[in-house]
Amino acid sequence: MTPTRILIVDDHALFAEAIRLTLDAHGVDVVGIVHTVEEGLEAVHRLRPDVALVDIGLPDGSGLALGERILEDLPETKVVALSALGDPRAVRDALKIGFHGYIIKDTSISRFVSAIEAVLSGEVVVPRALAPRVAGKQSSDEQAVALLVDQLTPRERQVLELLVEGASGQTIARTLGISPNTVRTHVQNVLTKLQVRSRLEAATFAVRHRIVPLPPQDRYPVSAF
Repeated sequence: MTPTRILIVDDHALFAEAIRLTLDAHGVDVVGIVHTVEEGLEAVHRLRPDVALVDIGLPDGSGLALGERILEDLPETKVVALSALGDPRAVRDALKIGFHGYIIKDTSISRFVSAIEAVLSGEVVVPRALAPRVAGKQSSDEQAVALLVDQLTPRERQVLELLVEGASGQTIARTLGISPNTVRTHVQNVLTKLQVRSRLEAATFAVRHRIVPLPPQDRYPVSAF
């Protein structure tokens, strides 16, 4: 199997090097370490890693904004936030943008590696101690739905809305001005994040939980394709 390829974007060189050594020891290929938003954007397009670990506080801008750009440009790359702070608002912001996880820098090595493995298997990871505050004061069912929905990027929400309208893959591609392959990647991300098995289930989930507006009567019916 091809080793997992990870890019680290962090201005703390010693921390980044420690993470590289840790991941290398667990069979993960760290393809690059960069230190700024500008370097991160260039590197992710050039290297196309499986995972980008992004410090949310970079010297030339917001790591959250960088992550959002990566998710928009390269939806097949999973993005995980790194931070020295356990701030529930930052976690919520990261998940709302579409980050696949949020790791605090004082996390133990074993838990850090486990978190990366969970992200690679399709899970979204947040610090256990922060999870209740991230979810807020909703009911348990509402919390579960909210955590799933918060993982969707703005583009994935657009795709989901078109799925609810019954649009085909080609129609979604034309409507959003993206390629059919990118549509398929976005759709698979939606299915994974909502924990459903088909486009029809995703559309049904979205309607049931009022994630997207209902389509007008004269628009496409919900259908699998």
